[in-house]
Amino acid sequence: MRYSLLLHYPEMSAEALGAEALAEGMKAFDDYAKALDAAGVLASAEVLMPSAATTTVSLATGELVVQDGPFADTKEQLGGTFVVDVADLDAALAWAQQAPSARYGHIEIRPTATRFVDGEWTGGPHL
Repeated sequence: MRYSLLLHYPEMSAEALGAEALAEGMKAFDDYAKALDAAGVLASAEVLMPSAATTTVSLATGELVVQDGPFADTKEQLGGTFVVDVADLDAALAWAQQAPSARYGHIEIRPTATRFVDGEWTGGPHL
């Protein structure tokens, strides 16, 4: 079963974080990604640009609304994702608790309902 591990944590600039803490964080995430890969469960990993680079689009009112920044104004931002292919939720939980950001943020674990691969949808109904 595929799960997306959505990493939410306080957003800090490299300058605010400091060179030493930044290097430690990058190494921790590198080690985590390599452990997932070595276990054969890593499908993909993405580190997102800061939320200031976000653009949000909506047609909910019937008109196109484009806004700078994320949809939600929160103290934590979605900073990255890991997609893992594991046996069950317990396995996804075990990997999620090893993510470096679990110590200072939250990790949302969401099962994949469907996915688009090689020109086709697989899994259940898609939206």
